[in-house]
Amino acid sequence: MRVPYFPGCTLHSKAKGLDYSTRASLAALGVELTELSHWTCCGTVFPLAQDNYIGMVAAARILANAAKEEGGRLVTVCSFCYNVLKRVNYVIQNNSEARQKLNDYLEENYTGEIQPVHPLEICKEHVGFNVIRNKAARSLKGLKVACYYGCMLVRPAAEMNFDDPENPTIMEGLVTALGAEVVEYPNKITCCGSYQVLHDNALVMQRVEDILNSAITKGAEAIITSCPLCQFNLDWLQEKILQKNAGFRQIPVLYFTQLLGLALELPQESLGLDQHYVDPRPLLVGA
Repeated sequence: MRVPYFPGCTLHSKAKGLDYSTRASLAALGVELTELSHWTCCGTVFPLAQDNYIGMVAAARILANAAKEEGGRLVTVCSFCYNVLKRVNYVIQNNSEARQKLNDYLEENYTGEIQPVHPLEICKEHVGFNVIRNKAARSLKGLKVACYYGCMLVRPAAEMNFDDPENPTIMEGLVTALGAEVVEYPNKITCCGSYQVLHDNALVMQRVEDILNSAITKGAEAIITSCPLCQFNLDWLQEKILQKNAGFRQIPVLYFTQLLGLALELPQESLGLDQHYVDPRPLLVGA
């Protein structure tokens, strides 16, 4: 299976581990991601004003370019990119005025025919968790994993249409297929503070500490996510939390594709495991 792929800006800079592990793990499952030949930043956030069409131009251009590729789908793994692309696509499909204005501006004739797809959906619906279970060369039995979705994958529910918006379980299904133990905890769709880390560091630190402690209290040994900003906040802010609270117990925060790649026994250099503040390798070597 070959599918067009939009990596996005962050995966070419701060989140290379997510890019590397996504490409490598899906390739091992028989899914070849072909990066779009021409792409730009998606815009990062969906515009709050309904008539802010210029804020949708970048994503609309990416979708229109993807429509010229084969397959009818566009894979992206960053939760922000997925959220923006899917919501702009929803607007193009359902708002004739927005569709016309965007097409006029871009000199395109895109009508929303592309389906933005997340690798979690590829794993569940196109590869299958049973196939992944059989392909896993290494069982992660005994490893206790908490799944963190954050905001962007599931909200707003009608536009994203991603799993159960109140209690998503697709990531847990993958963890179970890999042989690890799912840790249920109440904060898996709680916002980590997102980019407010630039404006109100103390607020975000408190939210992050609440999320981490929620998972740790339930017995988690590692947390997985698909959002580069969530991963940054949950991982790198642990240094500051530890400075404030010497009794805080640190926990590795990984991308779900890194855990998948580990189970598929891919080379560590293809997974970017050396790019974390809390080094996951001591835990995973013995997993």
